[in-house]
Amino acid sequence: MKQYILAIYIICCGAASTPAQDHIPNRLIDYDGFLRNAEAVDKLRENRRVTEDQFLEMASAPATVILDARSSAKYQLLHIKGAKNLSLPDITQAELAKVIPSQSTRVLIYCNNNFLNQQPAFPPKFATASLNIYTFNTLYSYGYTNIYELGPLLDIAKTKLPFEGDSAAGLSH
Repeated sequence: MKQYILAIYIICCGAASTPAQDHIPNRLIDYDGFLRNAEAVDKLRENRRVTEDQFLEMASAPATVILDARSSAKYQLLHIKGAKNLSLPDITQAELAKVIPSQSTRVLIYCNNNFLNQQPAFPPKFATASLNIYTFNTLYSYGYTNIYELGPLLDIAKTKLPFEGDSAAGLSH
């Protein structure tokens, strides 16, 4: 009897078609545009991942902005010295303009997945969900193209990068 009812439901209600498959318009969400930007970022990002030494050298230039897109709580615990915090969910055109002087400003980014041995401040994410990927794509979507990403995975206790924040006291930098 249950199979008979299920068969009638499938025939009458079209179980193969679900609301998620129907087109639901929303002019503020453009997944196809996101995919186009991600493809452009893929080409740009190839040459914009930098070593620890390159990151340090670039960071010393006065016009460079180091952007930390982690939550303000994680930023408060520990961040690269001089980094400005703008949490990814808070990024808008207006907020970016407050932190980055112009779209041509050189921006250095890093994320949780760049650092080992500091779980509270830098909890690792799945590699496919790395914050660097989202941050790079988001900045590009807002017209920022002078972006460089810290590439390597660094041990927090051995890196040359200087840190500050509530948990910085225990580090030997």
